[in-house]
Amino acid sequence: MRTPPRWGLVVVALCVATLTACTSSPSTPSSNTSAGASAGPPAANPLQLTITPGDGDTTVTPTDRVEVQTSAGTLESVVLTNETGTRIDGFYTPDRVDWKPAVPLGYGRSYTLTAVAVHEDERTERTVSFSTLTPGTQTKPTFVSTGGNPLTDGATYGVGMVVVAQFDEPIGDRAAAERSLAVRTDPPVTGSWHWVDAQNVHWRPREYYTPGTTVSVSANIYGVRLGENLFGQEDVSTSFTIGDAHVSIADDTTKQVSVFSNGELVRTMPTSMGRGGTETVNGRTIHFWTQSGTYTVLDKANPVIMDSSTYGLPVNSRLGYRQSINYATRISNDGIYLHELTDTIAQQGNTNMSAGCLNLNPDNARWFYDFSVPGDIVEVRNTGGPPLELWQNGDWSVPWEQWLAGSALQ
Repeated sequence: MRTPPRWGLVVVALCVATLTACTSSPSTPSSNTSAGASAGPPAANPLQLTITPGDGDTTVTPTDRVEVQTSAGTLESVVLTNETGTRIDGFYTPDRVDWKPAVPLGYGRSYTLTAVAVHEDERTERTVSFSTLTPGTQTKPTFVSTGGNPLTDGATYGVGMVVVAQFDEPIGDRAAAERSLAVRTDPPVTGSWHWVDAQNVHWRPREYYTPGTTVSVSANIYGVRLGENLFGQEDVSTSFTIGDAHVSIADDTTKQVSVFSNGELVRTMPTSMGRGGTETVNGRTIHFWTQSGTYTVLDKANPVIMDSSTYGLPVNSRLGYRQSINYATRISNDGIYLHELTDTIAQQGNTNMSAGCLNLNPDNARWFYDFSVPGDIVEVRNTGGPPLELWQNGDWSVPWEQWLAGSALQ
């Protein structure tokens, strides 16, 4: 329990002019005052120093209030030093009745604060000592995409970019962590955080961003208690801009990918998607559908090595494979790409042949690779199999009310 502040009180003695003596206290009548007579007015604006935290407090966090106030007069000086004698900068209010440190305090440090206040002919001084706690564990988030790539400060992303705050420790108090996170946009948008697990919380707007929107994300967690003996390590922030509205619609009914830029159709690409069906390997059932749902572009590589063993299908099995693929644009965390594949050119636009990816001819694959940026939307429609799940990069497939329910502050 925090020790309450000790209040220093200096009472200004009032000298009542008489022929013989002054009173010793403003509230005690002199020996010359007759019964029932007034003892004179009480002291006005007694000089007090209020210091927070209290003397001897050992439970102070770096975000707790540290402040000096005077009830009358002004603060002549305030000196705050740590255990090494280093002086901590601070600032006074213009009327010098209030003082606060200008920088956050550190963890596991001892401090001494000496304050002097003056009022008319009176002067009072107080000194308190206190210490900040030492966390058992500290944590900080990294801002990444849903594909795990760090968000680059100043970069341009697509209209579906989802922000992920990825903590390096499990968070015990999700509400405290979420209150420390902030997303500011210009123009303003409606959005919310959604906890995926104890270390990852995602933020997206209700609707796709408007091109040109600026987005600033911050985690002001230093000194914040985020669980039992778990505290924020340092504040982090990043900002980015939303580029043109790239929305691609892959429709299994037509087996075409229609690519739109700011609402205008700019390209139509024949594709061959997942052939469907399942294979059971070592007791695990693997499906070969391109799942319906709303994806975003995560990243791209040229080439990329595609290995079926990464999702449980051994390379040497009946349907296994390992090959180098050109112009591959990734849209899911379990290996769905739009990519070049010359082996299926004859089937593109009419027959599904892949294990789940969207095959394109070399010209279209190269064009889409150059056109796309992380955060662009790819909607897959009318395919079979299970719907896209959040962990696969299905944030935009989660209904808004369900998304809101994932916030710790609802």
